[in-house]
Amino acid sequence: MRYINWIKLALVLAFVTTTIFIPGLTKPALAGVGEAEINAALETLYAKSETAKSLAEKAKGILVFPSIVKGGFIVGGQYGDGGLLKNGKLTGNYNTIQVSYGLQAGLQKYGYALFLMTDSALTYLDKSDGWELGVGPTIVVVDVGASKSMTTTTAQSEIYAFFFDQKGLMGGLGLQGTKITKTD
Repeated sequence: MRYINWIKLALVLAFVTTTIFIPGLTKPALAGVGEAEINAALETLYAKSETAKSLAEKAKGILVFPSIVKGGFIVGGQYGDGGLLKNGKLTGNYNTIQVSYGLQAGLQKYGYALFLMTDSALTYLDKSDGWELGVGPTIVVVDVGASKSMTTTTAQSEIYAFFFDQKGLMGGLGLQGTKITKTD
């Protein structure tokens, strides 16, 4: 009987988490973010990471999510809208979503940018019907502090991920299990 009560509690928490902490699930799919918001987010990142700025010059595309909201208590989730820049122009709107469970509690807001360095990474994004990060092209998560020793000549991966503008308290940031979907 106690087991059933725990399942009911988990389902209620999942419902509350998705409706309160992930309000974007109820927004129209074409809401997206604008080019100005994406460029402002990149400027925030570039101010802290010269490596990100250098990678941007060689990237085939940059997928930017300026504002991700992540929250949970046992059951958690995250959601955010973003866009893909090619040659400095917004070419598509995307959203990112993740649902997780386990020992977790908190609420956090942050942004991240994926620097797509190869044509094959860009093609994979365009052709996938919802891309689950961790499946497909190789992604390297770059710590802003550690990025000082990285140069564009030593950068050999297909995709580099940078987190920026973190606010709030929540254990760890990760991309595993995150799904990115084109919304337009």
